[in-house]
Amino acid sequence: MSNREIAEAFSGHRFADAYPHLAPDVRWVLVGAEVLQGADAVRQACDGTTEALVGTTTTFVRSVTADGGDVVAVDVVGRYDAPDGTTSLVSSCDVYEFRDGAVATLTSYTVELDALPPTADDG
Repeated sequence: MSNREIAEAFSGHRFADAYPHLAPDVRWVLVGAEVLQGADAVRQACDGTTEALVGTTTTFVRSVTADGGDVVAVDVVGRYDAPDGTTSLVSSCDVYEFRDGAVATLTSYTVELDALPPTADDG
């Protein structure tokens, strides 16, 4: 997988596809929340997310990737329709820093939205 494909897989919740490409000492900075250190900690967090989303329909209504080679940024807005009928919109930007073809550092900025952000077509 290319760096871009790894980043898009991870940001698209296809975590297992990205697991083989995590550096053993990967650092995941969840801005405003916590910092996870090591591939095992990252896998555990991702597996928890996967488990929490069982039964939830996830639709990515926006996905933009900027590929700078060893640095890749993925900006997504996801809509989560839960089994109980609730819906949430989450905007996130994940910045991936690669070392020797593996994710060395991941910095994630995430915020829950009240509504979809406007697009260029709205104006």
